[in-house]
Amino acid sequence: MKLPVIKHLQKNNEKEKLEHTVEVLESFTEHRSCTDEDMDVIGELITNICGAIEVHNMVEEGVPEKDAANNFVKKVLGSIDK
Repeated sequence: MKLPVIKHLQKNNEKEKLEHTVEVLESFTEHRSCTDEDMDVIGELITNICGAIEVHNMVEEGVPEKDAANNFVKKVLGSIDK
């Protein structure tokens, strides 16, 4: 998870576009030729894209962009600590 990447994706892409991208990447991982290395890369991509979607959702709820991104990171780090 990379906050600068999440911010970039959120600012430069519509939420629906990001959601469709996740669907395509998930579909790719289901193909038998997908290697463990592919899965690692795709997993990182999906994590960043889902982060951007979460930030979009928070912004739609009225949270300022900067706060939304920081709140997302805190949420993720908080769930790792549990």
